[in-house]
Amino acid sequence: MSDKGTSTFSGYEIKPEQRQGWVSLAMIWIGAMICVPCLMVGAYLGMGFNLSGVVTCILIGYGIVCTYMCFMGMQSCDTGLPTVSMASGPLGTRGAQYIISALLAIACVGWFGVQSAVCGASFSAMIASMTGFVIPAWVSSLVWGALMLLTAMYGYKALKFLNYIAVPALIAVLIYGLYAAITKNDGIAAVSAYTPSVPMTLVQGISLAVATFALGGVISGDYSRFAKNRKDVIKSSVLGVVPAGLAMMVIGAVLTIVTGEYDISAVLAAVGVPAFGLIALVLATWTTNVTNAYSGGIAFSSLLGVGEKKFKITTGIAGAAGTILAAVGIMNQFQGFLSILTAFIPPVAGVIIADYWIIGKGKRENFKIVEGFNWSGIISFAAGAVVAYCTGSVPSLVFFVAPINGIVVSMILYTAIKLIARSSKTAPAVAE
Repeated sequence: MSDKGTSTFSGYEIKPEQRQGWVSLAMIWIGAMICVPCLMVGAYLGMGFNLSGVVTCILIGYGIVCTYMCFMGMQSCDTGLPTVSMASGPLGTRGAQYIISALLAIACVGWFGVQSAVCGASFSAMIASMTGFVIPAWVSSLVWGALMLLTAMYGYKALKFLNYIAVPALIAVLIYGLYAAITKNDGIAAVSAYTPSVPMTLVQGISLAVATFALGGVISGDYSRFAKNRKDVIKSSVLGVVPAGLAMMVIGAVLTIVTGEYDISAVLAAVGVPAFGLIALVLATWTTNVTNAYSGGIAFSSLLGVGEKKFKITTGIAGAAGTILAAVGIMNQFQGFLSILTAFIPPVAGVIIADYWIIGKGKRENFKIVEGFNWSGIISFAAGAVVAYCTGSVPSLVFFVAPINGIVVSMILYTAIKLIARSSKTAPAVAE
């Protein structure tokens, strides 16, 4: 595997005045965790575990994510590089462009579809509760998906101000919903006595928890490169992700255990949250989903090599694909979608970590960008992704925890290939 075309990097240095303390970085992660997807996955976990099992899955799953997130973040802090540039060492510039962009595109399109479906179901439930008129959820999903898409293409800047309303409103609704579930529905007794009718395995639960922030952990370097030092990276990552993510998912699980529903719009309706609550849910999915469409469009632009000048077209493609997924029932394949994210995203971190921390001994001066494709990294990533998918989704091959399997395989294979290549270059010639 030739690594010809290596070069050092420049132009990415972070100035001292750009460095930030760990609290400001942690707030970014807290904001990312207060979202509908975390609530949904918590609700889904609540269908398969009692509350202690849910907490166990979340802590282990987020422990996995935070571990590779910290290594990724510390590398970014050392080098000042965003994730795609860090990946340009083990994957090559072209490999990083295509692989990172493809993963971003898949994740954004999938989440756009999921949240369009949630928004559509919430809107239909709200209209039904207020007027008695029933709008099919798939119709609402199409309409709201189209509205979100148009907003992403033409009104993104104006919509950002809705976040100042949507996020606090969602928090208020969840607090009220939790209070209502516990006091009105004898929730404490229900949670204490709860036994899932169709239990999940611990491996399935951990994988679902990992999937909620698998991509965020990989691209965390885009933000952590502004940290003052490695310790701040670790503190901001762990304290920013785990408490907020745990709180959101536990709330989702408790509401599901009490109501017996995992569709989050049905859950809120079941605990008696008024129309304001469903409006807050619609606003929260709307603001988040516009970002999904926009980011998906940028990822498609990078993947197709057309640049940001045509982002409206690529954003349209991403949003249209997600809207169609919402209408045809992506929520019915929610676990499968999360399984794909769990399998294909963590192995990227595996090769990046191996390249910098094992081969490069964690030293900035040892990191090199490789032009074109670095096949040693691409092959290692692909092998890790296949192993993660098979050991997490193929019943006869299920083993240990799929994302860990993928990371370990990609790390070991990449390290072995690089060491073999290095030893072959330094081996003395044999005399005739």
